[in-house]
Amino acid sequence: MREVPQFLNERGEIRATKNRLPHWEQDGCTYFITFRLGDSLPQRLLDGWKEERRIWLELHPEPWSEMDEAEYHKRFSGARERWLDAGYGECLLKRSDIRSILVGSLEKQVCVLWSFVIMPNHVHLLVSLSAEVELPMLMQQMKGGSSFEMNQALGRSGPLWAKDYFDRLVRDQSHFFNCAGYIRRNPLRAKLREECFTLVESEYVRRMLDGG
Repeated sequence: MREVPQFLNERGEIRATKNRLPHWEQDGCTYFITFRLGDSLPQRLLDGWKEERRIWLELHPEPWSEMDEAEYHKRFSGARERWLDAGYGECLLKRSDIRSILVGSLEKQVCVLWSFVIMPNHVHLLVSLSAEVELPMLMQQMKGGSSFEMNQALGRSGPLWAKDYFDRLVRDQSHFFNCAGYIRRNPLRAKLREECFTLVESEYVRRMLDGG
């Protein structure tokens, strides 16, 4: 396991890909990732969010200034996170047995999991990849493997996860610990009881967040 995370190299090559959402990737980097259950965001909210975001992006072409990036995440990432924490959908991840399956699936992956929290309808991850593993491959394995096992436990079939995911390249150590702190605080902000979520932190993250 790595002793410390590797951050964004602004002089290095950054790959831009797009499925339903844009993604920026760099080999061997660290990411803050959110993925969610398919029923976790009502379509009416998503439609309005997508249209407002489309207009904003037309008015703010990249590369963004720090102010533009801060505004983007306050306006769009913040709204999405508030809706997820509101607990829409079946919230299948409230079940401890389903969360245990997902924990096992996450911990099988070829990556460094610095911290993660499994909320009732979504997951936040802070993860570093090796140069040999690309982000789309990792997400396909995480979501595909866990979906199969979760469906078996639920006695059902069909897709469980939303088709896309949200990710941010981690810029530096300050950004890294902001993300780790966000993950730790998420259940408290959402006012969840302990039996409704699972928080896992590496020793490195726990020590640094606790001031050690």
